[in-house]
Amino acid sequence: MIEFLRPDSREPDQLRPVTFQVGIAPHASGSVLVGFGDTRVICAATIEKKVPRWMQQQNEPGGWVTAEYSMLPYSTLQRKDRDISRGKLDGRTVEIQRLIGRSLRAVCDLKKLPGHTLWIDCDVLQADGGTRTAAITGAYVAARLAIRQWMHYGALKENPFRDSVAAISVGIYNDQPVLDLNYPEDRDATVDANVVMTGSGAFVEVQSSGEEAVFSNDQLHELLRLAGGGINQLTILQHEALENA
Repeated sequence: MIEFLRPDSREPDQLRPVTFQVGIAPHASGSVLVGFGDTRVICAATIEKKVPRWMQQQNEPGGWVTAEYSMLPYSTLQRKDRDISRGKLDGRTVEIQRLIGRSLRAVCDLKKLPGHTLWIDCDVLQADGGTRTAAITGAYVAARLAIRQWMHYGALKENPFRDSVAAISVGIYNDQPVLDLNYPEDRDATVDANVVMTGSGAFVEVQSSGEEAVFSNDQLHELLRLAGGGINQLTILQHEALENA
């Protein structure tokens, strides 16, 4: 019997080393450099005292949370053109920044952000798989740091976040369900999924697809089980980063 090995020798249910370096962008209200192994993303949160025009036009109460995402040209092995040089955002960028915004809004009471917009900017410094999951996980930490600062100065009365949120990738690599795919695994996986969950264990979003393959109900349940375990670990690390900030 051939022993199953991942490219970096991790166990199937083992996260890559996860790090949070807070305060990386001093002009932001809250910021963190999050690392999932060799994937590194700067997440910076700022708060503006205004809301989108559509909210003003429809007299919507409360505030808004939104995100922007980009991969810097040197984040990949081959230089990636900036979106501005092409004159428009590519479909992947739009998808990911909408996902980040949805994930944060799922755990935020927008009525507790009256007249304010919480912006999260996620910039990928180095990509080795899982950039969207690292961005969501870091975005929550940056957002909480920003809210903490604004509450300290009296600009907000209370914390609008009802729960934490984090994300992790899972997939089937060499016929084995695995957690937190790096780039070689993501490239060669027959099934991959991105799972967003709250700290209390509720699902926010599950993106799953086969790559020229199909997957069974049992395999899907195993992937979700792995994701749940990974999210539990990430939630603990998020709370520790916030406590130590």
